[in-house]
Amino acid sequence: MSAQPKFKVVPTLAQLATMDRDLTFHPSTVQNPKCLTPEQIAHYNREGYIKGLRVLSTEEIAAPRAFFDAILARVISQGASSYSILSAHMKYGAVWDLITHPRITALVQDLLGDEVVGWGAQVFCKLPGDGKIIAWHQDASYWPLTPSKTLTVWLAIDDADAENACMRFVAGSHHHGHLTFRPSDASEQNVLNQTVENAEQYGTVVDDELKAGQISIHSDLLLHSSKANHSQRRRCGLTLRYCTPDVRGTMGWNKEGILISGTNPEGHWGNPPRPVRDYEGI
Repeated sequence: MSAQPKFKVVPTLAQLATMDRDLTFHPSTVQNPKCLTPEQIAHYNREGYIKGLRVLSTEEIAAPRAFFDAILARVISQGASSYSILSAHMKYGAVWDLITHPRITALVQDLLGDEVVGWGAQVFCKLPGDGKIIAWHQDASYWPLTPSKTLTVWLAIDDADAENACMRFVAGSHHHGHLTFRPSDASEQNVLNQTVENAEQYGTVVDDELKAGQISIHSDLLLHSSKANHSQRRRCGLTLRYCTPDVRGTMGWNKEGILISGTNPEGHWGNPPRPVRDYEGI
């Protein structure tokens, strides 16, 4: 067996193609949810998403927004992209606090069960006039994780609507398993490198409109995308990724998993501590 890398490595499409992964939807089996209703859980299983869940008030989202304003300004001043803030929970205490936030993780537990790992956090920020798109894709297609028991929480830092290029879902598309995609090229202005063609054939397209401080939750197999932001308003969101502890990660991805609750079989997930840097120390 080859040694695990010390840090997370982003796999190539060729590497992903050789991996033996279970990319089938595993529905929620939670019977006694504490926050979500049984109807919301049934909607998640059927449609692949839930949206419009309030986790932070208008007042509470102000501090995270100020934090993201500051780190985005710093990143952009250094010549990097507004999409380049990866593994943010490993770098900033403020993001660690969000991925472990009890109001968010309680909702996640209502879908995944009592045992949960938070393993990823990335900022997706479309600046005003941003011409880039995020083409139709499935999250699980990018990740060296198996089985496919992962979901994404999308926390709105700004209001997100159709005008400023909110995320879109193809409802029910997660039931089709891992879909064929083609590599994207630079001319397409796609933030990512995969495109699933004719995505609308797999279900109805739904806009994921959110107010700042609200979240949506979607399955790792749900087709989703966003258009270019031609408005004069920023659209910033923080993605928080969660799975069950029995999921196996390779290429160092397991090193970044925080044990939110439950057990950590064989110490697979790294369970890193909270970073020292916080809102002020960026």
